[in-house]
Amino acid sequence: MVFATILGIFLFMLIMGIFLVMSLVGMVASGSSVKSVEDNSVLVLNLSGQLNERASSTSDVTSMVLGSTGNEIGLDDVLSAIKKAKANEDIKGIYLEAGMFSSDSYASLQAFRRALEDFKKSGKWVIAYGDTYTQGSYYLASVANKVYINPEGMIDWHGIASSPIFLKDAMEKFGVKMQLTKVGAYKSAPEMFTSDHMSDANREQVTAYINGIWENVLNEVSKSRNISIDSLNSYADNLITFTTTEDLKAKKMVDGICYTDEVKAMVKKQLKMEEDDDIPQLTLADMANVKDADDEGDEIAIYYAMGDIVDGDAQSLTSQGMVIDAQVVCKDLEKLAEDDDVKAVVLRINSGGGSAYASEQIWHQIEMLKKKKTVVTSMGGMAASGGYYISCNSNWIVAEPTTLTGSIGIFGMFPDYSGLLKDKLGVKFDEVKTNKFSAFGTMARPISEEEMKYLDSYVDRGYKLFRKRVADGRKLGVEDVEAIAQGRVWLGQDAFKNKLVDQLGSLDDAVAKAAKLAKLEKYHTEPYPAIPDFFDQLMTGMDEQKGSYLDEAMQASLGEFYEPLKLLRNINRHNAIQARLPFIPNVY
Repeated sequence: MVFATILGIFLFMLIMGIFLVMSLVGMVASGSSVKSVEDNSVLVLNLSGQLNERASSTSDVTSMVLGSTGNEIGLDDVLSAIKKAKANEDIKGIYLEAGMFSSDSYASLQAFRRALEDFKKSGKWVIAYGDTYTQGSYYLASVANKVYINPEGMIDWHGIASSPIFLKDAMEKFGVKMQLTKVGAYKSAPEMFTSDHMSDANREQVTAYINGIWENVLNEVSKSRNISIDSLNSYADNLITFTTTEDLKAKKMVDGICYTDEVKAMVKKQLKMEEDDDIPQLTLADMANVKDADDEGDEIAIYYAMGDIVDGDAQSLTSQGMVIDAQVVCKDLEKLAEDDDVKAVVLRINSGGGSAYASEQIWHQIEMLKKKKTVVTSMGGMAASGGYYISCNSNWIVAEPTTLTGSIGIFGMFPDYSGLLKDKLGVKFDEVKTNKFSAFGTMARPISEEEMKYLDSYVDRGYKLFRKRVADGRKLGVEDVEAIAQGRVWLGQDAFKNKLVDQLGSLDDAVAKAAKLAKLEKYHTEPYPAIPDFFDQLMTGMDEQKGSYLDEAMQASLGEFYEPLKLLRNINRHNAIQARLPFIPNVY
């Protein structure tokens, strides 16, 4: 009986294993097969969740296997889908459905919006509908031929603000202080730990770049909706978020008020379909399997570098889970340099910086890459501080008008735990040493004034190297760089005037420039790092799921306080010498 039971369990597990393998193989086959497009199709873009530079590689497969709903949208997927939809004769239009939507930056939104404008130039239409429009989703939807809203809906239209978070007093309650050395009057990242308010220099630069972003939004919405900029500013000042939909229509923010069944009827009318006909729809996931017409010619590699720049620590330092690991990136760039099929490389940078050491390593690898291939940088939402460090020696730099860039400066932060240990916990220390500075870096006491002078000198030397890298890469004098450095953050449109970037434009513009510099007549692009295959994604995704629930629950409970608290938890994992923007820019 025991033997029969064991045999039965074994056979059951074997059969279930076979069924599982067959199911996975089926999902691989269906996921990789070319998608056929019906005539009179519509691309449906659901504006819900978070728009990031590139979606996490495991998000789709994990959602599919576990039955969960993904809430992350990759800008690369969106731009690819819109480009394919424009070229495909069977796709007649795009339907945008707005919801609770946010983005990693206004630069990403600007790239998304530009793609929609380009789609319309082909003679095809865009229709937008929403129960609720966030400011970001309305910015996108405003480009549509028609914008509709639910009778009880709302449009969040408030302008742009930045609310930096300061942790100095919170840390002092635990007896922890941050000791700082920095170069650059505008280098404001350490203020989060060393002050309880914005410095005058930081307030000046933040005011300049949020005003610049808002001007871009106003100009583009004004042009699309035929509403004056003064009116749009007045709407924000009077918080029309809470006005009636009839008032929104009167103010020309929307074209009509309707329910979902009514907007469906309008789309059918646009397609010249009968009332009983079903609308052939394509999702973002469907478009990934639609054949791309531009897949011939020489290869231009697009290498995505997103998140904190770290030296050898591939684990997440933020809730985003994205890092630029110098060890990994340098190996990848070396492989691209040796790949004869790759004729040029476009670096897509979206980073506020990080470790100064890691930034220098990547800078060096790009120098090696340039000896064999044309290298063009395309800046996303941010390419500042360390992000600019790894961009400055490219053959050509393209930025979005609202990219945050520059921030040429570095700093060092060293936690002093002596108050926590001695005063709060009652831990006592004694000391024996052989040399004057043998106890440098001890937890028993703060860094002395004499020791800090050495650190100041070290950080200043790092700043001068950063400044020279920029001067050499941009073919500017050191004095010219100094005039626009000092840690100052610039919008892409201002960086263009300051010669920190060569061109304002999109990723496509950067690719076109790379092709021109490499003298390529016909070309196609390939993304790097490559997305893991199905089984690698599945295993990685399952592993991540095991440890992610607690963090997700904490994030849901803590809301906007989750990021700073997680940052405090991980602060000892950050390299002491940093070239980066504020840890949490907090622009909304």
